[in-house]
Amino acid sequence: MAEPSSIEVLFDGPAGGPLLVLAHGAGAAMDSPFMNVMAAALGGRGIRVARFEFPYMHARREGSRPGPDREPVLRESWKAVLGQLGGAAQAVIGGKSMGGRIASMIADEVGARGLVCLGYPFHPPGQPQKLRTAHLAGLRTPALIVQGTRDTLGSREDVAGYQLSPQIRIVWLEDGDHSFKPRAASGRTERGHREEAVAVVARFVLGLP
Repeated sequence: MAEPSSIEVLFDGPAGGPLLVLAHGAGAAMDSPFMNVMAAALGGRGIRVARFEFPYMHARREGSRPGPDREPVLRESWKAVLGQLGGAAQAVIGGKSMGGRIASMIADEVGARGLVCLGYPFHPPGQPQKLRTAHLAGLRTPALIVQGTRDTLGSREDVAGYQLSPQIRIVWLEDGDHSFKPRAASGRTERGHREEAVAVVARFVLGLP
């Protein structure tokens, strides 16, 4: 599937703020409720947030229903949008689930300032043996992963046994799922978890050299 010649980008936050480029997860677009809330809140903290879509999601807006693009297309889409935005050297890159995973695969290559993953898919649901962590062991880019403790794509118990780069910091949201939503019985709220995620991401992005 060919990429659109110019990738549409949504912006939040001040034009002069540090740049954070976010890609969406496999099943929801760049303007999903999760992405809208996170981008608006981070923009309100002085960060220039840019969001884009992979070609398959762009095609869905035009009426077709393709599955996610293959990894090479996803990687090249990331590189294309970074080129469109002026390069990676001044950008923190990342995103929700798959979007953050693909960003993590190119972060060192493109020389990104930092990496932010909002719910990293360490393995497919119900398939803990199929790890997506090999490249994370040697990651050189400063990285932040915000993860729910009961994420079915990588719980706290799962991740404890993985070999990850010392450049990676993981912030755990107690009882959160893959979208940070906790169970009512936990006494925590989805809104509270998202606010915590915004706070830690903002500190990370604003604190990078």
